[in-house]
Amino acid sequence: MNSYPRLSRNSAITLALGFIAFAVAFRMVRATAVPDLPNFSPLMAIALCGALVLPGALAFGAPLLALIGTDIVLNLHYGAPLLGVDELIRYACFCVGIVSGIALRRSQAGTVATLGAAAANSLLFYLVTNTACWLTSPDYAHSFAGWTQALTVGQPGFPPTWTFLRNSFVSDLLFTGLFLAAVHLAARQPAPAAARA
Repeated sequence: MNSYPRLSRNSAITLALGFIAFAVAFRMVRATAVPDLPNFSPLMAIALCGALVLPGALAFGAPLLALIGTDIVLNLHYGAPLLGVDELIRYACFCVGIVSGIALRRSQAGTVATLGAAAANSLLFYLVTNTACWLTSPDYAHSFAGWTQALTVGQPGFPPTWTFLRNSFVSDLLFTGLFLAAVHLAARQPAPAAARA
């Protein structure tokens, strides 16, 4: 699985939208049924993998709509604001993931590069969101020590922030790997008789 195969337009759209639907369902169930697993979510994988195979405007639109839609539902469920600075920063990070997926598709990168991009985007998301929290939260000292706290142990009464990195890193690699495996399986399926004729 050094490079991923090309799929027909219809196969790519079906596979990507099916993956996004699965990932959205997983996120909703995980967030409500297993809240003790913070940041174990397929969000960056949705952004990266959707853009990897979806054509044109769908590459941006489908992953972002899935992310925003699930955020709205979960924010309503938890009584959180529907849109704030935190969400905008997160969406910017996901846009970087989408751009990464498009770049990987254009360069015809393989599986290793795609998994590397998933890991890099996971780390970038962690650094950007935790740095933004450090900058905006009065609970952190605005010093190097405060920034280090934001990146490691976080605030008292909450899980250490390094666990967010671990969980997002593992889930991003897991879901990206599952998607790439599905691409390889779909490419092995024989074309329908009508397409071969």
